[in-house]
Amino acid sequence: MITLFAYSRKGIETARRIGGLLSGELRFYTAERLAGDGFLPIPKPSAPLYGEAFAASEALVFVSSCGIAVRSVAPYLKSKTTDPAVVAVDETGRFAVSLLSGHLGGANALAERIAEGIGATPVVTTATDSNGRFSVDSWAKAQGLVISDMGMAKRVSAAILESDVPVKSELPISGELPAGLRTGGSEIGVCITYKTEEPFARTLRLIPKCVHIGIGCRRGTTCEAIENAVKTALFENGVDPRAVKSAASIDIKKDEAGLLEYCRKNELPVSFHSADELNAVKGEFTPSEFVKSVTGVDSVCERAALLGADELIIKKTARDGVTVAAALEKTEVRFG
Repeated sequence: MITLFAYSRKGIETARRIGGLLSGELRFYTAERLAGDGFLPIPKPSAPLYGEAFAASEALVFVSSCGIAVRSVAPYLKSKTTDPAVVAVDETGRFAVSLLSGHLGGANALAERIAEGIGATPVVTTATDSNGRFSVDSWAKAQGLVISDMGMAKRVSAAILESDVPVKSELPISGELPAGLRTGGSEIGVCITYKTEEPFARTLRLIPKCVHIGIGCRRGTTCEAIENAVKTALFENGVDPRAVKSAASIDIKKDEAGLLEYCRKNELPVSFHSADELNAVKGEFTPSEFVKSVTGVDSVCERAALLGADELIIKKTARDGVTVAAALEKTEVRFG
């Protein structure tokens, strides 16, 4: 949801123009005396409304002075990783100012989009953007990569302002490296990887969601046992848990409470497949005659992991009645 605030008739006109550029759920607010025709009233006191909007919105657009926008959101600021984008646009539509969460929240991109749509001048003051240098956090968000350490991201951004820093990648890279990145070695650098190893003395890892896990388990296995087995398998093989994209198993486990709870707890989409679907998966697997006698499949976890993926990177590991395997989905990252 994007929430827009306007405080004058001219501001309402500008807010309507901005709303026409945006997609998804939009909510408009204005002063009580101007409310109506799609604009809800800003109640008095107004602080609770601003707090609710800040918590519920992916972006806030104030058609007002920067001062009004800053005072409205200041009590609710928490972290650049969680705060929504905040953009201020003057009521005549001359300037669109990125105020908060320019990179991760997307305020820089939103300000530029609004400016282009209404003929305004975008105002972006983040250092990397102002200097035409690579912005690691905004690029990571656009690519769907998880930032391993926000503190290290800040240090890398500071280093990029001084000189180019090296980048290494476990995934294929397309496009030319932007200003601020280079190949080679250094004390500090960026590594695009699903692994936990760090090639530089100070490494910022950007983690792609590209690992699929297959899970088999005995009937009645608890969520805790499954979680422990998965964590152990990933740790022992140097795979970052944040790289896991999905889970899969055989369809006779679709009502397995512990498995379903594990996936819900870790916000993992899970799919269940028939024995015929799993048997159709090509590759070399670790067979079990017992498993085959019960399920009709010689290796549930390995075959399940490869559905939707390309390369088995963790062969079947067994722990406390749980079997786990992991496979890599071949993907690439793009510059430009």
